[in-house]
Amino acid sequence: MRYHTKLLAILLIAISGSSCDYLDIVPEKTQELSMVFERREQAYKALATCYSYLPLSDDLYGTHGLMTDELTTPIRQAVNGIEIMRGQQSVDNPLLSYWQGFNGGVWQPSLYNAIYDCNIFLENIVNVPDMTDREKREWSAEVRFLKAYYHFLLVMRYGPIPIMDKNFPISASPEEVRVFRNSIDECFDYIEKEIDLAISDLPARVANTNFFGRVDRTIAAAIKSRVLLYAASPLFNGNAQYYAGYTDKNGKELFNTSYDNDKWRKALEAAEYAIELAESNGVRMYYFDGEYRDYDNADVMYIPEFTEALYSYKFMFVNRWNSELIWGLSRVNTSWHQIQATTLIKNAAASSNEAAWQWLSPTYRMAELYYTQNGLPIDQDLTFDYDNRHELRRGASADFSVFVVQIGQETVQLHFDREPRFYATIAFDRGYNRAHGIKQHLRMRNDEVPGGKRGSSNDYLITGYGLKKYVHPDSQGDGYGNLVNYPWPLIRMAELYLNYAEAYNEYVGPGNEVYEALNEVRQRAGLPNVEDVWSNASLAKTVGKHTFKDGLREIIQQERLIELAFEGHRYDDIRRWKKAEDYFTIPVKGWDVEENQIDRFYTLINVGERSFITPRDYFHPIRTGELSRNPNLIQNLGW
Repeated sequence: MRYHTKLLAILLIAISGSSCDYLDIVPEKTQELSMVFERREQAYKALATCYSYLPLSDDLYGTHGLMTDELTTPIRQAVNGIEIMRGQQSVDNPLLSYWQGFNGGVWQPSLYNAIYDCNIFLENIVNVPDMTDREKREWSAEVRFLKAYYHFLLVMRYGPIPIMDKNFPISASPEEVRVFRNSIDECFDYIEKEIDLAISDLPARVANTNFFGRVDRTIAAAIKSRVLLYAASPLFNGNAQYYAGYTDKNGKELFNTSYDNDKWRKALEAAEYAIELAESNGVRMYYFDGEYRDYDNADVMYIPEFTEALYSYKFMFVNRWNSELIWGLSRVNTSWHQIQATTLIKNAAASSNEAAWQWLSPTYRMAELYYTQNGLPIDQDLTFDYDNRHELRRGASADFSVFVVQIGQETVQLHFDREPRFYATIAFDRGYNRAHGIKQHLRMRNDEVPGGKRGSSNDYLITGYGLKKYVHPDSQGDGYGNLVNYPWPLIRMAELYLNYAEAYNEYVGPGNEVYEALNEVRQRAGLPNVEDVWSNASLAKTVGKHTFKDGLREIIQQERLIELAFEGHRYDDIRRWKKAEDYFTIPVKGWDVEENQIDRFYTLINVGERSFITPRDYFHPIRTGELSRNPNLIQNLGW
C-alpha cells in the first residue's frame, strides 16, 4: 500500500504564535483570523496545524518511549527520556515537558499551544463559506478529538491539570486567566465527553490512502478504550496511598481516594465497543502474507508455524498501514536521530554506515521478559532450565534452535527455546538479524562485527543486545534516504484485546471472555491458549494461576508488557499499575561488551542507573516559572 504523508506534514501557520504559552490570551495575529477561515483551503491548513502537535515517537531526543527500563545507551547527553530515568528531571527546566514544550534535539511545542489552536479552529470553522455543513462537522470532530487527546497526554504526565475547554477572551483580566487545576476525575470525565462528541460526527473509517492518519470513529473509540482503562487503574482510581490530602489552594481534593469498581465496567464497555467497531471496519490482527526472503534459506530449518509467527510479529510493526494498525503517525523523523537509525546494527561489509548507529540497546531485563516456546514465563516453565540459563549451549544442526542460533556457535541457554516474539525483537550474540537486505550473523563480543564494540567509538550496544523491532529488514544503513520508513503505531488491534482482557478480569474476574481476548494476541505469537498451558501440570509451575483474579492479572500484565514492548506503553502501564518502584529503581544490566572471551563476555554487569522516587516521580514537575506566573497552580508532590 502506498505511503502518504500529505495531511500530517508540518504546516505551522501562526494562528496563536509559536512562542505562546497557554496563559497568553491575545494571539499575535488576531486580525488575521478572518483570513485563515475565509476559504476551505486555508481552513485545511489550520486543520493540519492541529495535527502537527502530535508528539514524535521516533525521535531519539524527543520520544517519551525511552522513559522506561526497556532500553539504554552509552550516549548520556540529550537522550532526554533516558536522562529522566537516570534521575535528571528538574523543576527549573523540565525535560520532555508537554506543559511548556521542549527543544532537546527536536522542537516540540506546548500541548497547551495545541489545545489553544484547536479551540481557535472550533470557534471559527463555522465561518468558512465554501464548505458543506457535513464537512465542517467532520473537521470539527477531528479537532475536538485531538483536543481531548492532548488533554489526555497532559494528564498522563501531570495528573490533575487545568482543563482548557475555551480560550480566554481578549478582555479577560489577569485574575481570570490564573486558572486552577481540575481534579483527576474532572479531567477524565472531560476527555471522555469530548471523545464521545467527536465520535458522533466522525466517519467510521478513513479509506482514502491520501488521508491515512486522519482521525475517524474507529480511532476515537480505540483511544477512548485506553483513556477509560487508565482512569480505572490504581494510580488514578482511589489512590489514597499517595494522594490523600493533596488539595489545591482552595482545599479542593485533586485525587479521588475511594476505589470505584464501576470505572472498570466503563473501561470494559469501551473496549468491547472499540473492538466491535474496529472489526466491522476491517481491522484485524496482522498475519504476514508475503514470501519468506531467500536470504533465510541458506542454513535454516523451517518450522512453518514458528516462521509465520516470527514474520507476522516483525512486520506488524514495520509494514506500512497494515490491517492491525488503527492509528499511525505518518510524520516520521528523517534526520540522523531517527530512532530506527539508532537501533540499526551496522553492516560489516558496507562502505558506509552513516544511518546505522547501534546506540539503543534492550536491557537484560527485557531479554528475560519474553516467554518460553511453550508460552510461559521462563521461571514458570518446568521444561526450561531457569537456574542454568546463563550456562553455555551450542547451536546444533538437528536442533530447533538452528532457526535462531548459528550452527556450531555458543551462546547462553537463555537464548534458546524462546517464543517467536523474542526472536523477532531481540538481537543477541551468535544469533541472526535481518537488515540491510541480508541476514547478519551476529558477533557481539568486543572488537567483533557485526554488533560488537569497536575501539573507543560510542556506536555500540552497551548491553550486548540489539533491538530488531524498529528496523525494517530492507532498511539500508548507508544513507537516511535508504531507511524504509513506516507510520509509528499509536494504537493497534492487539492493544484493544489486551484492554478488554484487563478490564474484564478487574470487573468480573477470570472467564472464557478474558482467555479468548488473550488468545487473539497469543495465537498470532504462535503460542498455545492461555488456559491450556496454565492447566498443564507437566509444563506450568503454578498450575491454575489463570483461574484466580490476582494470578490472571499478572498473566495479563506480562502479556501486555511483551506484546507492546518498545512501543511507548511500558512507562505509562507500569505507573498506572503503581509498580514503578519495582521496575524503575533497579540498575539496568547487560553482558560485559568490553570482553572478547566468551566466558567473560557472558558476565552480567550494571550498565546504567535508574532512579524513581515514590510518589514524586509518578508525575512530572511543572516548571517553577509557570507557578510564579500563576500562583493558583500547585506543584506536583515531591517537586
